[in-house]
Amino acid sequence: MKYIGRHFCLITVLLAAAGLPLWGQQGYAPAGVAVAPLSPTDPDNDPSGDPILTIKSRVDEVNVLFIATDHHGKFVRNLNQSDFAILDDHKPPQSIVDFRRETDLPLELGLLVDTSGSVHSRFDFEQAAAASFLEQTLRLNFDRAFVMGFASHSTVTQDFTDNVKLLEIGVQSLQDGGGTALYDAIYRACRDKLSKGQGDHPVRHAIVVISDGEDNQSEFSRLQAIEMAQRSDVIIYAISTDDSGLVLRGDKALQQLADATGGRAFFPYKTKDITHSFKAIEDELRSQYIVSYRPADFDADGRYRSIEITTLRKDLEVRARKGYYAPRQ
Repeated sequence: MKYIGRHFCLITVLLAAAGLPLWGQQGYAPAGVAVAPLSPTDPDNDPSGDPILTIKSRVDEVNVLFIATDHHGKFVRNLNQSDFAILDDHKPPQSIVDFRRETDLPLELGLLVDTSGSVHSRFDFEQAAAASFLEQTLRLNFDRAFVMGFASHSTVTQDFTDNVKLLEIGVQSLQDGGGTALYDAIYRACRDKLSKGQGDHPVRHAIVVISDGEDNQSEFSRLQAIEMAQRSDVIIYAISTDDSGLVLRGDKALQQLADATGGRAFFPYKTKDITHSFKAIEDELRSQYIVSYRPADFDADGRYRSIEITTLRKDLEVRARKGYYAPRQ
């Protein structure tokens, strides 16, 4: 089963005799995925000598990772499907395909570090905390991550790897100074590094952004960055570098980025609290549920469809991405 928003299955129909009718399902595929036309394979592969025709039929399936917590923010890990209500485009799903606690998915993580002049005061400590986070979170031969620094422009200082030492070198090679193009960094990280399919192997995609949230040089807007993250099924976690004690415009931007993708924003006013923020992200990445469902009244029209997951228990809260973009037929 493929866990990148939708999957398509392969149906092979054997024709017992020439001229028999051919039946297939009708469905949809992710944007950019074409359906192969009917094409005969090598007749020699069929003992009967009759041609074999293959149909690729697309089946809609939405996969959503989400978190359940109590009012104290503690993860609740023993819930069942019956504890939740789900709405897709304001309607209950046609069917629930799968529901389970998901704690062991391979992780593909992007660490995006703001290197602009505005974060200078805490830059060294943030580098050390980020390197420690990667060391604690990544599992050899299972997870992988990349490091990207951004100021006026974004630069990948270490590409995808499971080698923590190389990632630490990538973090330590970041140099601060310059303007801030936060939204460009998020957009390009999602588009260029995290939007590629993973075959039949489910993968959790996430970005950790360390920034004050004050964007002043991006070509892409905040909404465009959010849309690209949603299209790429990327969860955004944000750690604010603002230590003023005030709720500034950048803090609100980081909160919106996290909320729209089912992530979480942290505002550690004390430098030592940055380590606690990283630890909370690590715990959360291992404490999620996944639900797979087929939407009702689905159209492959490319429009945005909202997702609402709520708990039937009043003492619990759910955090999930707000929606997704349907593929175009």
